[in-house]
Amino acid sequence: MARFVLVHGAFCGAWVWTRVIDGLRAAGHDAEAIDLPGSGADTTPVAEVTLAAYGERVCAALSANPGALLVGHSMGGMAVTQAAARRPDLIAGLVYAAAFLPVEGESLVSLTQRPEAGEDQVQANLVVSGDPPVATRSPEDARQASCQLATDEQAAWAAERRRPQPVVPFTQPLTLEPGAAEAFAALPRAYVMTLQDRAIWPHLQRFMAGRAGCDPVLKIDTDHSVWLTAPDALVAALLEIAPALLARRGVETAQ
Repeated sequence: MARFVLVHGAFCGAWVWTRVIDGLRAAGHDAEAIDLPGSGADTTPVAEVTLAAYGERVCAALSANPGALLVGHSMGGMAVTQAAARRPDLIAGLVYAAAFLPVEGESLVSLTQRPEAGEDQVQANLVVSGDPPVATRSPEDARQASCQLATDEQAAWAAERRRPQPVVPFTQPLTLEPGAAEAFAALPRAYVMTLQDRAIWPHLQRFMAGRAGCDPVLKIDTDHSVWLTAPDALVAALLEIAPALLARRGVETAQ
């Protein structure tokens, strides 16, 4: 049995993983999702929402039962990488599902400015206000950029649950904990690409996965919100990835 800890992306919360968790548990695995600070049902003040706080929240979820496969979607890739850079000893492997995958010193914003990123429809349509700044998106923009393949019912379900997103974590770079670099680099990584993604274009996903040495790299022919439009395919991908990553850590899983 594998254990999965699932981390959502921007504007979202643990709620995005409902069907994925159901599928993983039905296959006999342990799975849980967390709310990042200031997201979902979490009430952390915006001024306290940072990339470091994201990493700390993920580490807290892992500390009681270490050895999980850590799965991040979209901005959640920044959060899981920061957690792994802080406490690689808590993690069996990293899975990036249509997610940002930074190297040390790189932020989400800097990744969106790479030539592989193409035209960033998410950043272009954000409405930012306040101090500290918070971003919002219209349901129409969110659908066109993130879940264009969703049914009307699926899109409405997601729109009802989205929250404004603190901007500061977008701008902060990945930092490595002193002394953790070797263990962090040794963590096995896998990537699930979404081939019709308009939020993190496939060229950028391919670049990040290749640079990080992700293996395996699996592909799903859907949009950015794979948890919404193709949850069963994502479950199947995670079930294929789990034994491959855990084997590299000397752990066997039941098939």
